Amino acid sequence: MSHSTTPPHPPVATIRAMRIEDCEAVATIRVRGWRHAYRGLLPQPYLDRMDIAEETALRRSHFTAGGEAVDVVAERPDGTVTGWASSGPDRAEDRPLPGCELYALYVRPDHIGTGTGRALLAELTARARAAGYPYMALWVLRENAAARRFYERAGFRPDGTEDRFEAGGVLVTEVRYVRPLTPPATG
Repeated sequence: MSHSTTPPHPPVATIRAMRIEDCEAVATIRVRGWRHAYRGLLPQPYLDRMDIAEETALRRSHFTAGGEAVDVVAERPDGTVTGWASSGPDRAEDRPLPGCELYALYVRPDHIGTGTGRALLAELTARARAAGYPYMALWVLRENAAARRFYERAGFRPDGTEDRFEAGGVLVTEVRYVRPLTPPATG
């Protein structure tokens, strides 16, 4: 006798380009994502002050400004946006070649573990490779073990570079991860 279990979520959503009407959903995912992922890593009052309405306005501003960023969302068949990722030219000045940087990747907390994050990352990685970028870099909180494992499983490795930023009066350390996108030149 065989028993089958139904997964808690339908298969991974469709990955598509972000649209202006996605800004509120993206803002909600980002704020809730920060509160979930950074609980215990950033000061709670800092996380509590994050405001979805303010973040929505910021997302709209970034979206309408255009620029070189690539923004994609994960959308379920019912139209629900469950994840967002953004990438663009690497902002670092210490790299010999112009590469790509993953600026953000957030999934609704209730969709973590469904493959949504992997699908978003795969889409942006494929787009960066097609654009000819030799590598993709990203920054992750040093203490965020879950995110570090996720990126390491995707082929990213820390390159030894760290930076600090202030969040709610506390200095927080980020580490840079890098993944080659094109095969190394043979010679």
